[in-house]
This record gives sequence, C-alpha cells and structure tokens, in this order.
Amino acid sequence: MRQNRLHIDDKQLRLLRRLAGVALTLIILYSCASVGRIEGGPYDETPPVFLKGTPAPGALHATKKKIVLEFDEYIKLDKPSEKVVISPPQIQQPEIKGSGKKVVITLQDTLKANSTYTIDFGDAIQDNNEGNPLENFFYTFSTGNRLDTMAVAGTVLNAMNLEPMKGMLVGLHSNLADSAFTTTPFDRVGRTDSRGHFSIRGVAPGSYHIYALQDADQNVFFSQPSEVIAFNDSLIIPSMEERERMDTTWIDSLTVDTIVRRRYTYFLPDNILLRCFKEIPPYNRRFFKGERPTQKSFSLYFSAPTDTLPALEGLNFDAKDAFLIETPTGRRDTLTYWIRDSLIYKMDTLQVRLTYYYTDTLQELSLRSDTLKLLFKQRVKSEKELAKERKEKEKERERRKKKGEADVEEIQFLPMEVYAPSSLDIFDYLTLSFQEPVARIDTAAIHIRQKVDTLWNDIPFDLERDSLELKQYNLYADWEAGESYSIEIDSTAIHGLYGLFTNKVKREFKAKQVEEYGQIFFNVNGADSIAFVELLDASDKVVRTVPVTEGRADFYYLSPGKYGARLINDTNGNGVWDTGKYSEHLQPEKVCYYPQVLELKANFDLTQDWNVNLNAPDKQKPDEMKKQKPDDEKKKKEREQRNRNRNGSSSGNSGRGYSY
Repeated sequence: MRQNRLHIDDKQLRLLRRLAGVALTLIILYSCASVGRIEGGPYDETPPVFLKGTPAPGALHATKKKIVLEFDEYIKLDKPSEKVVISPPQIQQPEIKGSGKKVVITLQDTLKANSTYTIDFGDAIQDNNEGNPLENFFYTFSTGNRLDTMAVAGTVLNAMNLEPMKGMLVGLHSNLADSAFTTTPFDRVGRTDSRGHFSIRGVAPGSYHIYALQDADQNVFFSQPSEVIAFNDSLIIPSMEERERMDTTWIDSLTVDTIVRRRYTYFLPDNILLRCFKEIPPYNRRFFKGERPTQKSFSLYFSAPTDTLPALEGLNFDAKDAFLIETPTGRRDTLTYWIRDSLIYKMDTLQVRLTYYYTDTLQELSLRSDTLKLLFKQRVKSEKELAKERKEKEKERERRKKKGEADVEEIQFLPMEVYAPSSLDIFDYLTLSFQEPVARIDTAAIHIRQKVDTLWNDIPFDLERDSLELKQYNLYADWEAGESYSIEIDSTAIHGLYGLFTNKVKREFKAKQVEEYGQIFFNVNGADSIAFVELLDASDKVVRTVPVTEGRADFYYLSPGKYGARLINDTNGNGVWDTGKYSEHLQPEKVCYYPQVLELKANFDLTQDWNVNLNAPDKQKPDEMKKQKPDDEKKKKEREQRNRNRNGSSSGNSGRGYSY
C-alpha cells in the first residue's frame, strides 16, 4: 500500500516537472515577444482632470496675483501666449508656466477692485504623454463680493470672403463712446478659435459695445490702421434664461434605463456676428528715389499713388514731349519714363527738377520740388566676354560658308510675344506684348483669317492698347465656335520707339466648340438693388464677374469643373468690394456665398435658386472652399493616423471643461 502511494507521487512529480517546463517556455516566449510589441499598449485619449486651485474656483475677495491649478497627471501647455486669455485683459503679459501636475499663472498687472477674473485656457492644457487637450477649460474668481457669471458668444468672419478668423481678440466696452475702442483697453475679452467662434465669460449685467481686434501692438485697443477690426452697430445686453434638456441613461446600446429632465442656465446673446476688415490706410505720400536702370528709361518711386502726375523739368535738356510715361498695373506710385529722343538718352546724366504732391505734417497734400541727377552707368564688357562673342560670330560665319549662304549680318527685330493658344475660348482675345513702347502699328499688315473649306478669308478685328499696360495690345474678333483661324503679321508691321521692327509671324488656332462648355444661371433673391456675382473656382479665386440684372446672374461658356459663387451688395455701385471705416461707422460691403460647390459638366446648363439671406453668414461658405480648417478636424485625423500606426481601434474622448 505504501509502495503504491510512492509510485503515484513519482508520477505526479514527473507531471509537475513537465508542466513547469512548459510554463517556463511560455513565459520566455511571451517575454521575448513583448519586447517588440507593435501596439505598445492601449492608447491614452483621456485629458487631464482638474483637482483643485488656489484661490478656490469661484472664490470671492481674492487678493493674490499668483494662481495655482492642480491636475491628476503630468501636464504641458501648448502655446499659452496665444491660447490663454485673461479678463480683464492684462497690459503687462502674465507669466504662465506648466510644472509637473500644476499650472502656475503670475499676473503682472495690479488686481482691479470688485472685478471678476476669468482665465480661459481654450485647449492649451494637455496631458504630457499623448497631448490630449482639456477642451474649453476656464477658471474664475473675484476680487470683490460678487462673481459675474454671464457670457456672450458669436463668430468672427473675414468680411470679404467669410473665412473664419482664428486668434482674433474680441472685447466688450461698457464705455459706449466711439473713442473707447481707439483709446481704452477692453473691459472683458475672449479669443476666436479655428472656427471663428468666441465666448466672453464673467460678464456683469449692463449694456456694451462689442469689437474684434487683431492686436498688433498688444495694447488691447485699435491704434494702428494696419490692424484688422470689426464692430457691431447694435448694443450688446447680456441676459440669461432657464432651459430644460433631457438626459438619457442606457442599460445597453438598445435599452433606455431612465430619462431625466434637467434645468440649466443658458446665456444670451450667443449668435453675435462680427465681419472683420482692414481699413484703407491714409496715404502718407512721399518720394522714395529715382533710378535709371537702362539708357533709354528711368523710374520714379513714391510711397503711395496720386491722381496727379508729377511735373518734370529738364535742367540740362528740353523735357517738353520728351517722354512716354508708363504706370505699371495702372498705379501711380511707380512711374517709368521712356525717353523718346536719342540725343537725350545718350547723355550719361540727366538733371531734372521734380515737382510733386507729398503728405505734410498736417496730413494734407502739398507741393514740393526736388532736384535729381539720373545717372546711367554703361556696363563695360570684359575681355573674356568680348572674346566669346568674337568666337561665336566666327563659328556662325563658318557655318554659313559651309552651307553656301551669304555672310550677312543678323537683323535684330523688335521682340514681341503673341498670345494665341491653339484652343481659344470663344470669349477670349489675342494679345501682343512688347519689351519697349510701340511707336506705330500698320494695322493693314495684320491679318486675322478664318478657314472656310480650303480657303483663308480675312475677317474684321479691333486692335486696342491695353488700358493698364503701355506695352500691351489686345486684338478682338467675333470668333465662331469650332472654326479655325490664323493671325498673320507682316514684317515691319510694328515699329518700336527706338527703331526696331517686328519679324513676320503666323499662328493658327481654333475656337472651342459650344459643346465643350456649360452654363450656370442663378435666380437671385434678397440682394440689394445694386449687386454683382463673382463666379469662383474651387480654390476661391474669381473666374468671372457679372452684375445682378432683374434678379439673374448668368454665366455663359464655362469650362467644365467645380465652381462656387459670391455675391457682393455693391453699396456705392463702383463694381468692386469696398472695405469699412470705423471713424465713419461704415461697415464693409456685405458678402454672401452660395452654400454649395457646383460641378459643371460639358454641354450642361445648371439653374440655381439663390436666396442670399436664407443661411447665416457663418453657414454659407462651403467647407471645401475654406482655407481655415477647424483644428479639431486636424486633430481627429492625427489621432486616427496614430491609431492606424499603432494598430489600435480605441475611440476618442473630446475632453472636459470646468467652470463656475
């Protein structure tokens, strides 16, 4: 009996040894495998949790300028100087630091008596490892015996293109004088996020004016013409109301446990719209310099344009009818003078007296005269360059000699660029561009011909100098869809100002077929009596502009593609969008976007009804046309990419806010 028990014990012992060996092998294999694990563990998507602060949240009679906030994990701060907004606004920049599990804010300004202080962090507070932001976190306390708790909210858009404006300072003034915006810091402030949204918290009951400001000099009021601003014509009166919502708890994904009615406080107004703009700065006109880069021309540079050209008197030559004046792109801040007479342009130095309008100390335009010396320094070619030219000419003579060609000097022609694409839009025109002014054109030596069967027949055309470019000429004709054409210019047809003439030119091209185009017709409702519509490409660039006539804006002969549309209520009827001016209480002209991107196919017509007031301005511009994309969408894509890289599939968490 005893031997039998020993025999069983031996068998058990051997079994235990085998099991121990298998377990040890599994442990070793698991350990080896764990070293290179791809997933790297579960992905943390939980933001930091606020624990406590000094002073306490919502504290009254606070006196210390040092605020300490504590969290449940190690944190870091993302761009605190940009994202953290403190009300009342601080003239001296506060010190904001993240240290371990704490955020420490040290205010430099003296605390204001009987004021509610709000520190709005936005999403600046993040956990140290994964960068999960604590969204919409703000902290508040009071130096008096009352905590102001009301709030106002809204959106700031670019007035011209309805783009959301990120990072704009939005402020309230209880001082209702117009001068407050230009002389005094805001009472309460907020900052716009990537969607242009803002909230201003800790607001006391009362009446306010609201403004937006791109604060270039950080003095918290409008002090520079270059600053982007917005203002609202109406008073802002904060209020609150009790609302009710339904909170639902679930047993599982299909079964409702309970539905509880909860009352909460809602703050108004929450839909303030501010359309921001930059004013046209006052012209501070002064003369910069004069230079003579070429022998045959010189340029004068001014800081701003004017409607009156300067008077120019030659001191060592006769300046009467001596020049052709070019104003690039139609502006009069840069003037180029092309010298007609060879006796004048061959002079090394031209002495002139320039009389022009400049802005004096009273910001008025006054006449002033300056004496200039315009020197042209002829560049002397080096011996190496001259030797290279001689060698190239010798090679050309040898080539002609071998081919039996006469040794004639090469003619230098007037350079001319011809715009005549092989496939021409039927509403387009041809362009002739030159490097110097044109003295004369023989239009009889220019031919536009249309191919009829096998013959080329001359057709009428108009040739006009471009209204903005002195050295460009446009050629217009009535093109017939699908027909073949040619432009032929005889030699010597066009002579330049300095004696050169053009070479012979021939280009063939074809007008596009009607079937290659589509049309878009808008039936417009709600526009002002004077308005125009700009057709846009998918990147928000203007393709074509037409006026709104009897409620219609029609676009013919469009190439297939994606299009948007923007309507401008043209208040002054000048055909362009005009900005605003705060001192005159002048808002920028109103802009409305068609809320969809239209995809136009060849040989199709699209007719669209467009009520310009149907959607709120911040809901009009299609998302795919916006250049300012929401940060949360970018972060979502980044998280999804990180999850794919880690082979994870955990769901995201948007974070939590903390408020009183």
